[in-house]
Amino acid sequence: MLPQDPAAGFSQGSRSRSRILIGVDDSEGSARALGYVGNLLRDARDVQVTLFHVLKPMPRELLEHGGSEDPAEERRLAEALRRDQEDWVRAETAIESPILANALELFGRTGFPLERVAVKSGCEDSVAHTILDEARSGGYDTIVVSRHDSNGLNRLMHGSVTDQLLRAAAGFTLWVVE
Repeated sequence: MLPQDPAAGFSQGSRSRSRILIGVDDSEGSARALGYVGNLLRDARDVQVTLFHVLKPMPRELLEHGGSEDPAEERRLAEALRRDQEDWVRAETAIESPILANALELFGRTGFPLERVAVKSGCEDSVAHTILDEARSGGYDTIVVSRHDSNGLNRLMHGSVTDQLLRAAAGFTLWVVE
């Protein structure tokens, strides 16, 4: 069973510990980042790690409802949309949970104590923004990502996740593992 609470396994009063958020997916680069961090920090007792996976974007039809002039109907539509969104996130999390399970297994092979590791997923349109939102809300000190190759057009239009983080991760230590 995967710990879903980002503080799972961490002792109380552990704010003096370094909190590291590792962005994971099913790529070789992600596996390299897990190996690097795990091997480097396995003996550092003051480190807490969260393995964080960003789900694919929510389908457009789940982003908003058609709306209504009637306040009661508007509330009903909003509640139905919220339930549909929660159901989608739950289902997508279950579908993509093997990515986190594999990441946890790879990280454990480095000898890093798994009682100081949590797993979590998030969902937004932008992978970089989702990682930054989690880093901010979770009180992390360091963000670790791997550099992914992206095709020229995608990189030109949007920039890579790493490039976006380099521009926007003010206040965090950012490790980019190649």
